[in-house]
Amino acid sequence: MIKTVFFDLFFTLVVPRYQKQTEYHAAGLSRLEWEKYAEDAELYKVRALGRITEPAEIIEKIVAAIPKKIENDAKAQILHRRQQRMKNALCSIDAEILAVLGALRQKGCKLCLISNADFIDCMFWHDSPLCPLFDEAVFSCNAGMLKPDPAIYRYAMELTGAKSQQSLFVGDGGSNELFGAKQAGMQTVFAEWFDQKDENAAKRINESADFRISKISSLIDIVDFE
Repeated sequence: MIKTVFFDLFFTLVVPRYQKQTEYHAAGLSRLEWEKYAEDAELYKVRALGRITEPAEIIEKIVAAIPKKIENDAKAQILHRRQQRMKNALCSIDAEILAVLGALRQKGCKLCLISNADFIDCMFWHDSPLCPLFDEAVFSCNAGMLKPDPAIYRYAMELTGAKSQQSLFVGDGGSNELFGAKQAGMQTVFAEWFDQKDENAAKRINESADFRISKISSLIDIVDFE
């Protein structure tokens, strides 16, 4: 019987879509160029493990890797636009997602978030309509652990008092997160309502999934079945 449902955040519950005025416009770059630097794997690891705590410093580290001079005014705009993008994502939640989370709570399930995130990514969590629906929220920058390390899932289970055999992890499969959840003993759901992976990526993710669903309402059937 499933008693605790653990959720990924980005591309599972929210999508941090770029607005008309974006970080990369402020930097004078294309989206592809900007993401080359902003999503660099090693820099992201440092940010998401909480080794950089100040939002302005996060932007400084990204900008430092760009081989062109970015003026201070542009850096301020990049920070502002990134913060606004994350705030919009966290505060504009699809009604169906809120309804399903509410239904899971009504069934007596505890809910817990497990998200790889830096301090900008999660700074508006307490303003989100998601926040009051969750019993706990584990962000990697606070925990000092990243998915897919099984330790972050075990930490989340300890926080909620959950047993692995009664736990379900739901995510889009980024960061090999379903594999990590399986290693920690959880059942897993490959969530595809926001992010459609290519065939090879989907096949790899599905190897670690107990369930694969394309609409969040199907979670109710999984929890009832289990």
